[in-house]
This record gives sequence, C-alpha cells and structure tokens, in this order.
Amino acid sequence: MPNCVSDSEKRDVVDIKLVDFDGVTYHLSTPNERSELLLSMAVPCYAELLQYGADEVIKREYSSYVAPQTEQGYNCSFVFNLNHIDADNAEIAKHISLLKRNVFAAPFEKAFKEWEGGLEEPGTLMTVHYREEEAIYIRANEDRVTVIFSTQFKDEMDKIFGKVFLQEFVDARRLPSIQNAPQVLYSNREPPLELRQLPNLKDDESVGYVTF
Repeated sequence: MPNCVSDSEKRDVVDIKLVDFDGVTYHLSTPNERSELLLSMAVPCYAELLQYGADEVIKREYSSYVAPQTEQGYNCSFVFNLNHIDADNAEIAKHISLLKRNVFAAPFEKAFKEWEGGLEEPGTLMTVHYREEEAIYIRANEDRVTVIFSTQFKDEMDKIFGKVFLQEFVDARRLPSIQNAPQVLYSNREPPLELRQLPNLKDDESVGYVTF
C-alpha cells in the first residue's frame, strides 16, 4: 500500500494475486483508474464466518472502504482512493493487512460476548473449516471460552514434528512463571469431549486436537 500511494505521476497499473497457506486468496488491482486501488479477498470458509458476524466486523472496521460491488469470484472487496491517503501514513496499510485476522475474529468475538453476558449452560458450538481437513471449534461456557484446533499432518516427518510442537503447548505450564496460565490439552486421534457428538470426524493417526 505505501508504494501504491506514492507520487500520482509515477503510479503503475496494479494486478496482483496472492494465495495464503490456508487457501485465502487476495486480488490487488487498479481496474478503473490508477488512483483507485481495489482489494478483494476470497475465504473458503466465508459462509461459516458470515453466520458468526463477519459482515458486522467488516462494516465496523472497513465501512468507508467497502466496494459497492464485490469482485466476481471473491467474498468481499474494498476500494481505496489513493489521492486521499497520506503517503507517509503506514497506519492504514497496517489496518488493511489485518483484514483476514479481523474477519476470522468474528466467531471469537461472538463467543466472548456470550460469555460476558452470562450463561447457564454451554453456548452453541461454532465451527470454522479454515482448511480442507482442519477446523476451529469455539464455544462459550459458563466460566470460560473453549477453543479447539483440529490439525492434520499427512507426511510422516510432519507428524513427528507436529506432535512435538503441539505437546509444547501442554508442557509449557511446567515453567514456574506460567504455572497459573489456562490449561492447554493435546490429544492425538481421539477428539476432546466437546466434539465427540459431531458426525464424520476423521479417525486417523494423522489427526490431532489442541484445546485452549
């Protein structure tokens, strides 16, 4: 963004596509004129995120930039008038870089609000399939918010490194300085109690679960 905001006489036509490791796709372009930068994002699990308030988060964080029409093949689009952006202002670039983070925050915000409001029984289990065979499960309980990440390592070497890395979340509480930190649980293959009622969970040694 800072490079695009530079001297208007030196601006180039932009047409860049980027794909993140989780399948999220970005398209940065100047389809109409060089002073208008269009940013579009496609998220595989966007329909699930919408159920949990992603559209409200977008309106709250980026209302002045939402494009009147979403680019075909993408879930959300934003237009930035480069003539109205200070070339030295990196704050807006940072805010835009948090787009995916803010959209994925929707179910977390929903769960924390439910917990703050007080619950007499566990809230709805929210599921976000952020990768083809991996998901995030979020639920507000009476005294906490539980977040479970399902992981899958198909390569044998990845399985070994993955187990060691994830087990560190559990073992970290052995350090005296963080013994009072919230408990972290890790299980290989067997889903935690909160998920056992769900259908079609993969029963495989390549699958693991981390509970925060």
